[in-house]
Amino acid sequence: MSQIRIGLLILALNIFNINCYSLTPTPSKKQIVKLTEQASKFIHELNYEKSLIASRLALHYAIDAKNDNLVAISYNIIGRNYDNLSEYDKAIFFYKKGLIYANRTNNDTIKDWINNNLGNIYCFQKKQYKEGINYYKNALKFGEKIADPTEIYFTKLNITWAFFDNGQFDEGFPYLEFINKFQKKYGNETTVVALNMLNGMYYGFKEEREKATASFLNGIKLGNEGKEKSDLSYTHQEYSKYLLKNGDYKKAYENLVLYDKITEELNNKEMIKKANMAGINLELDEYKREIDKIETEKDLQYQSLKKSRVIVLLFVIVLFVLLLLVYTLYKNNIFKKKTNKDLSLANEKLFIAKEKAEEASILKSQFVSTISHELRTPLYGVVGITNMLLDEHKELANSPHLSSLKFSARYLLSLVNDVLQINKIEENRIVLENLTFNISDEINMIKNSLSFIAKNNNNFIFVNIDPAIPEYLIGDKLRLSQIIINLVSNALKFTKNGEVFIDVNLSKVTDKMHFIEFKIKDTGVGIAVEDQEKIFEKFVQVGRKEVDYQGTGLGLSIVKRLLGLFDSDISLKSTIGVGTEFTFTIAFEYDPEKTNEIINNIPVDLSTNKLLKVLVVEDNKINQIVTEKILKKNNYTCTLVDDGFQAIKILEEENFDIVLMDINMPLINGFETSRRIRHKGIKIPIVALTAFDKEEITEEAISAGINDIIVKPFDSVKLFKVINVLISKTKIAV
Repeated sequence: MSQIRIGLLILALNIFNINCYSLTPTPSKKQIVKLTEQASKFIHELNYEKSLIASRLALHYAIDAKNDNLVAISYNIIGRNYDNLSEYDKAIFFYKKGLIYANRTNNDTIKDWINNNLGNIYCFQKKQYKEGINYYKNALKFGEKIADPTEIYFTKLNITWAFFDNGQFDEGFPYLEFINKFQKKYGNETTVVALNMLNGMYYGFKEEREKATASFLNGIKLGNEGKEKSDLSYTHQEYSKYLLKNGDYKKAYENLVLYDKITEELNNKEMIKKANMAGINLELDEYKREIDKIETEKDLQYQSLKKSRVIVLLFVIVLFVLLLLVYTLYKNNIFKKKTNKDLSLANEKLFIAKEKAEEASILKSQFVSTISHELRTPLYGVVGITNMLLDEHKELANSPHLSSLKFSARYLLSLVNDVLQINKIEENRIVLENLTFNISDEINMIKNSLSFIAKNNNNFIFVNIDPAIPEYLIGDKLRLSQIIINLVSNALKFTKNGEVFIDVNLSKVTDKMHFIEFKIKDTGVGIAVEDQEKIFEKFVQVGRKEVDYQGTGLGLSIVKRLLGLFDSDISLKSTIGVGTEFTFTIAFEYDPEKTNEIINNIPVDLSTNKLLKVLVVEDNKINQIVTEKILKKNNYTCTLVDDGFQAIKILEEENFDIVLMDINMPLINGFETSRRIRHKGIKIPIVALTAFDKEEITEEAISAGINDIIVKPFDSVKLFKVINVLISKTKIAV
């Protein structure tokens, strides 16, 4: 009860003060202007309590003086106070009231200010960018009208910031150019901090990291040196976002902490509390003005009524409304604290979950890489030993057991490649290449390579290629082949005693781009409607109820993701017992001049019959046997060593034409061995023979001085081609 009594006393005193004001003479225009200047000064000093009291008094006097210009200025200052106190709805209310009075005057400067302030709230607090930018553009018109270059500069800085905050960097860039050009002439120590922040945001968007970092750090430096800390806090916030995007989580967190610290200092709780009390008095003034209007109307209509009763009645109404308002503000404050607390807890949980997800992603990549390497290493031995048995024992050529062994090894290798492929696609590590190729040759090569699978199920493959398609196109033929092989092999697997059709047609031509439509159709078991959406998901297989179809369930998932790299999609038509048809379209470039240039740049295989001396650095005994057999079969002499130290020692004593280097070895690995070889000035070509994926080790291999990489198990023809090319280049260099 004591709190209510105190509240009633304060309200009564405020009304009494206002009535006292009405009894005193209205101050001069000069005195009112001085009051508004004091109110503005208090805002810069972050003393919102005094600013609201001064602006409230100035507004009261300006209304009494019927000076629309000073009323507009007073409302603008009040709006700025609520803006700084994060009471944005109230700020908008007072800004718009100020704009009403400003539009009654010829003062384009105050119109410029209020429109700028409204633009700030709608863009950065309400996130209603379209409405906010319209206010900025209105402010720009008034700035140009009064020919104030400083106001024009400030408004264009705000527009730049709004566009960038909404991710519209291209729309904001012309304004950024302007403020960069005229900073020294029209800017100040406040705008230079914001300008550096905006440059950092733009360079970050353009991925010019050095410029972005330099701009952010310069803005922070200038902000720390100056008195204005608001733009410094925003610079820390935007720099934190940029660091988080680029994976520097530690620095991102440090800048976010600085942002929170500065923001908390700017929004001092005790200062806000006092300002809220001043704000209540201000709102009381607004209610009193409305009540005065009502009283005037009542006096004109009901002169016979006693003034005392009207005043008492109106006082009770005002008192009730104000008590209700105070209670509402109290409840809102409690709700806001609870919401902020819940939001902080949610942010902490979200941050922890994000860190766990990133850690899981890294662990998954490491696991896939390790499993791939560990499986490929023994597979190299299995495939190699199988080929050796077939070469040395011709009588086993038709052995079903040996054929099964060879097929099983290659099948296991294809499964490993599927898992690795889907992992690379998900991590955005695949980049399409531009190579010239002939579609007819590629399709027929695929048909021949899958003929064994077709014969197993007594199927026939039919190819139809549109003659209107140019002979040579430019694109990533390897990814195209992977898509078609997956679709055709899938069709052959689910078709018995049937047919598979590959139709390739020219769909349309736009400039140099030729859109090619591919259709893969079979007469197989078909796919149920309820399963048609599932088949493109990872590890999903349908139709395995009666027959155990082999595979990982990754083929169609890989197809869909590879088509995504081509900006294409795949459609499906299927009927149970009738068959299935997959259709997709890919755009390839047709440019004869570019095609000739690509063909001319293809390395020529300069094979030679000269006896070459090869050093093989390999710790796995089985792999030593396989590699040695492959080399000796091509009439090369081969020397085997088990580790990198032996390799360095023998290279100092003997001359070799080329080194075949394993990467994963005890003592020192292949990278370190290669670095030490190069450090000794030995120029001999080095080829990495490894079970690691090529893309994972390319960067480190180049830095170690390795000339090329071949992944195990490999095609021996490719190995000899690489050896001959590297040796030929070495001779030319000499």
